[in-house]
Order: sequence, then C-alpha cells, then structure tokens
Amino acid sequence: MSTRTRRTIVLLLLIFIALAPPTAPSARASSSSSDGAAHPLWRWPIDAPRSVATPYRAPAHAFGAGHRGIDLASAQGVIVRAPADGAIAFRGTVVDRPLITIAHPGGYVSTFEPVSSTLAPGDLVSAGDEIGTVAAGGHTMLGALHLGVRLDGAYINPMLLFGPVPRAVLLPCCDAP
Repeated sequence: MSTRTRRTIVLLLLIFIALAPPTAPSARASSSSSDGAAHPLWRWPIDAPRSVATPYRAPAHAFGAGHRGIDLASAQGVIVRAPADGAIAFRGTVVDRPLITIAHPGGYVSTFEPVSSTLAPGDLVSAGDEIGTVAAGGHTMLGALHLGVRLDGAYINPMLLFGPVPRAVLLPCCDAP
C-alpha cells in the first residue's frame, strides 16, 4: 500500500473519529469534573517536575478575552509527548510559532505551542509517544509550553484531563523548643 493511500485512510479515519458521537468512557479510565462530565485520563505532555505557569481562564463569552489553555513551565528542547492516542491533525507555523495538533477519540483535540516536530498530518501517535520539542515563539514565556484542548469544538480546561489535584502535604519545618 502506498504512503499516499495510507495517509488517505488515516485522514478518513480521523474524520470519522472527529464526527462520531462521544462514547461514555469507562469508570476506570475517566475522571469527573465539577460539572459532572466524565473525561478520559491523559498523561502529562512533559515529564516531571511540572508547574502551571499560566492557568486556564474561561472567556465570558465565545469571543471574549481569556486564556484557552494552560502554560507549563519548561525549557527549550524539552521533549513533548502525546497525552493520549490520536492522529496528527496539523503541524505548521501559525503567525510566529510552530504548533502541532492531535485529534483524539471522543471529540477531543489538543494543540501544543511552540513545538518543533517532524510528524505530519495523518501520523498516528500513542499516549507517551514523542511528538516534538519545546521551541521558541508564541504568547508564552520563553521555553514554556502552551496546551489547549477542545471538546466537540469548544475549549475546555486541560486540567480536567489530568486527574484530581493532589492535596497539599504539610511538612514539619523545625523542632519545637
């Protein structure tokens, strides 16, 4: 089978996945958000340590100001990994930044910027596969990675996909006199 035929098949499957109605995720592989919606559990796109430099800020309305994703503190050259199985939907430069977009089952689409990558639209990725490295450019601080997620075309807080927020642990700071 030629490369062109394979890519055509993959793109048709990608369109089918994107247009298919979402299915209920299994209880083992889902997390619940405060709005009661169940979401799949994804792996973090960069290895630990992780720090959210800029959190998600929902806009007041569809075209309002906000931050439609999260910025993860990082450094240039850090490996970026697919958070879940999917197919590369876009890789290229938008305005001044390289980015890559993955279409995932269930109507989810993730976008990472700035990321340098050699992958091409139609390439299949599995959770944990390397998709590129953090580059320069965009609206994030130098070296940070922006992650945006859409569900059925609407932006959602990516933090909903990474499980519950761990509770803080208080450590003793000193001996009492």
